[in-house]
Amino acid sequence: MSIYEPTDAQRRSPFYSIPVFGRVARDLKEGGPDTIYYLLVALFTLLVLAVMQWGVVALTMTALTMVPVVMVLLILITVGK
Repeated sequence: MSIYEPTDAQRRSPFYSIPVFGRVARDLKEGGPDTIYYLLVALFTLLVLAVMQWGVVALTMTALTMVPVVMVLLILITVGK
């Protein structure tokens, strides 16, 4: 191997170099099948902490941000994908 050949770390996407999101994305892609469950538990914990801190407003903002996601999922189900 010469010094000019790129290693696996150099071939990775630049998205993986973002401190928090890159590690989560890399674990989801390269990790075990149970990694998604750890991510869901962490997101649910953040939601609970936000509701404890800011009350119903945090729950309302979370529901408001999920509206486009649910609409896209409904369209994909209707199309048959």
